[in-house]
Amino acid sequence: MKFTVQNVEIGGDQLFLIAGPCVIESEAHALKMAECIAGVAKALRLPYIFKASFDKANRTSLKSFRGPGLRAGLKVLRKVADTVGVPVLTDIHEPAQAQEVAEACDILQIPAFLCRQTDLLVAAARTGRAINIKKGQFVSPWDMRHAVAKVRESGNDRVFLTERGASFGYNNLVVDMRSLAIMRDFAPVVFDATHSVQLPSAGGVATGAPPVGAAAKDAAVSGGQPQFIPVLARAAVAAGLDGIFMEVHDNPPKALSDGANALDLTRLRDLLSDLLALRRALAHPTAKSAHRN
Repeated sequence: MKFTVQNVEIGGDQLFLIAGPCVIESEAHALKMAECIAGVAKALRLPYIFKASFDKANRTSLKSFRGPGLRAGLKVLRKVADTVGVPVLTDIHEPAQAQEVAEACDILQIPAFLCRQTDLLVAAARTGRAINIKKGQFVSPWDMRHAVAKVRESGNDRVFLTERGASFGYNNLVVDMRSLAIMRDFAPVVFDATHSVQLPSAGGVATGAPPVGAAAKDAAVSGGQPQFIPVLARAAVAAGLDGIFMEVHDNPPKALSDGANALDLTRLRDLLSDLLALRRALAHPTAKSAHRN
C-alpha cells in the first residue's frame, strides 16, 4: 500500500502534512501560504503537500465564494508547484475534470460528499495520479473499502483515505478514532483535523440548537470550533495514521471559505511540533513495551 508522490512517502514510517487554504483566493495568497507552510514543514523535516481548491462546488449558499474556476485555478496550482517545489493536491467534482487536473496536479482529491460516485472514482484512477478519497460524513469506515476497490480495480493502487468526521445529528460532526485503525487495514489513512471541527451550515451557532428566525439567515455558512483542532489532531496521531490534513489560513476571520474551522498560520509550527513529539514518543521502544503491557 506504500507509494510516493515526488519526495513524499504515503503509507511509510514518516508522518506527512497536507495543508493550505480551503480555496484559492488569489495567486499571491496561494503562493504566500505555500511558502510559509513549506518553511515550517522544512524546519521540522516534515514532508509537505500543498492543498487548495479551484472550485468549492458544495458551498452552502449560492452567494458564497467558490474559487477562480478550473483553468485559472490550475494555473495557480502549477505556479505553486514550480515556485515552491512541493506536490499539490486539489478536488475534482466531475469525471470530465480528472484528466485536465491530473496534468497540473500530483494528487486528485475526491470530496467527502462524492466518495461513492463510481464514475468520478474511475476517471480519477485512470489518470494514474495518486488519489485521496475523503470519507463521507454518512459512510461507515469499513464501507470505504469499496471506494478504494473502485480505484484499484481501475488499475491504480496509489490511493489513500482521509477521515473528516461523521454526521452527529444536525450541524455537528463527531470523530470515531476507531475509524483510523479500521481504514488503515486496507489503505494509508490521513486525518483531517480542521473539517472535523466544522459545524456544517451552523452559521456560527455552536449551541446545537436549530437556528430559527434571524439565526436561520446566518446559517447559510458553516461554523466551527477551531479550539479543538489540536485536541483531535493529537488524538488521531496517538491512534495511528499516516498523514495529517489541515486547512491553514493567515487570517481565518477573513478567509473566503471555511475560515471558521481553519487553523491560524501562527499556530501551525507549535501544533506540528507537538504532533511530531507525540509520534516519536509512541515509536519509542519503551512506549511500545508499556503499551503491550
